[in-house]
Amino acid sequence: MFTKKQKDFIEKNVEGRLNQELAELVNEKFGLQITAKQMNTYKKNHGLVGEVDCRFQKGSTPANKGTKGLYNVGGNRTSFKPGQRALNYKPVGSERIDEDGYILIKVSDDGPWHKRWRHKHKVVWESEYGPLPKGHAIIFADQNKCNMNLDNLILVSRSQLGIMNRNGLIRNDADLTKTGIIMADIYRKIGERKRGSKKK
Repeated sequence: MFTKKQKDFIEKNVEGRLNQELAELVNEKFGLQITAKQMNTYKKNHGLVGEVDCRFQKGSTPANKGTKGLYNVGGNRTSFKPGQRALNYKPVGSERIDEDGYILIKVSDDGPWHKRWRHKHKVVWESEYGPLPKGHAIIFADQNKCNMNLDNLILVSRSQLGIMNRNGLIRNDADLTKTGIIMADIYRKIGERKRGSKKK
């Protein structure tokens, strides 16, 4: 649900904060829309406890002073109205850059965070070629994560990507990276033949 950077931020700021306050702090820092309930669940799942003194302080004025009945407890004037957007709401089509330098684009207002925000290079590639095949990834030929030109977005298998990473075959030159894909296939074939000869 959270990146490592976001998790570290939560752990650092959990002390002395209620779930709502902590959720708002995280939302403001990272542009998210985490609810107090989601924050409470995350804290429970990760054993995070922040001591908060919730006792009514002597001399303080009750929030519901001057109101009547159980259904009006003094917070209605500042409550969210039906259909009202959060202050940090970002419309569909908004873009941002994540901590790894990838561009994220908002594709929906519904669903969990990872369904609402997607990597832009995947969205661009899929708009032309369809859903990303299972076991595959998109790499930038020139390693420029802002270059969304279709010629710069290359589909590779996870196997190819692993070999390319291990052998330094991904370069900031598009032609060298494309050659690296060919080299990765050669390395894979060599590995298969070596394993085949050992079995014999």
